[in-house]
Amino acid sequence: MVAVVRTRVARTRFTMGLAVALFAAGVGPVAHAASIETIAKQAILVDITSNTVLFEKSPDQRMAPSSMSKIMTMYMVFDAIKEGRLTLESTLPVSERAWRMQGSKMFVELHNNIKVDDLIKGVIVQSGNDACIVFAEGLAGSESAFAERMNKRARELGLKDTNLTNATGWPDPNHYMTARDLSILAEHLIKDFPEYYHYYSIREFKYHGINQGNRNPLLYRGMDVDGMKTGHTEAGGYGLTASAEREGRRLILVVNGLPSMQARADESARLIEWGFREFATYALFKAGETVDQVPLWLGAQDTVPVTVPEDMKVTMARADRSGMKVSLVSNAPVAAPVKKGDVVGKVVVSAPGFPGKEFPVVAAQDVEKLGFVGRALAAAKFLIFGAS
Repeated sequence: MVAVVRTRVARTRFTMGLAVALFAAGVGPVAHAASIETIAKQAILVDITSNTVLFEKSPDQRMAPSSMSKIMTMYMVFDAIKEGRLTLESTLPVSERAWRMQGSKMFVELHNNIKVDDLIKGVIVQSGNDACIVFAEGLAGSESAFAERMNKRARELGLKDTNLTNATGWPDPNHYMTARDLSILAEHLIKDFPEYYHYYSIREFKYHGINQGNRNPLLYRGMDVDGMKTGHTEAGGYGLTASAEREGRRLILVVNGLPSMQARADESARLIEWGFREFATYALFKAGETVDQVPLWLGAQDTVPVTVPEDMKVTMARADRSGMKVSLVSNAPVAAPVKKGDVVGKVVVSAPGFPGKEFPVVAAQDVEKLGFVGRALAAAKFLIFGAS
């Protein structure tokens, strides 16, 4: 059976058969465009609008994340606020350990009680190691206990190669992440706490009479970047986790191992602009929109309408768009009964140079099985006329 469907991006052919067809390219997470290189030791660029990796270089190699691991510290803080264990107006005490903390500082005052709102800005804008210690001790009693909580949450979030020993990113051979894990964490923070993400776009913050600018260089370049966090240690080099939103698309970039602050700024800007320029995201179907009809065997009706449970979007190189092919693949006819929401096939999107992507399709309604008489008539019809 062949049906022709017009979508918002192309007129495409959907093919259903008795066997499930498989594309040789399989389901690949990485889209491909004109090649690009980077001097970063580790890098990943992801379009989270369609969950597509646009570029990667050693994304699963363990690395020193430096202050980029403060994204996890802030994830824990925002989670505590969301659960009601903290408010923005809550205050936390400054211990001598926090006050003496070296590296980048917010310059907290010894034994003072500081508002959570100010501490958040101290971590995000000023990269304050001292503020991180205040949060760790305030939420878990000690930094080591806080690190244990962070590692537990990291596993829950699907970070497969992350181990954190402190709240600041302070150099430690056992404190490591991967570029891929950082991109996943950044996406979770953006999506799980949209009401607090705006802190990452604050360009400067004054505390204790000292005004400090946000260390993220891309906030000042007018290129739609609205976060997130820089990092630097001798072991890790210069790194940046950045996010930008443009025309309905959001990209997350992680780079690390760069040789200088200038290289960090220039390489990050170049990779993000390349991602927006060379790729586009195409919306094919909205959640709940009927894709097509799938034939049924011994059903109370001959077909069942199928839909996609979530918005169906694909990101691919703009140059590959003209060769896009969208196929509905199913073991048709599907045996009745069918319940609404049952997976009855998949939509496969392919194009030259695009590795392919699959989306499940589900029944849009319940369809009961024919009764005894109906099944007998259907069997007789099949014997006389064969499959239709």
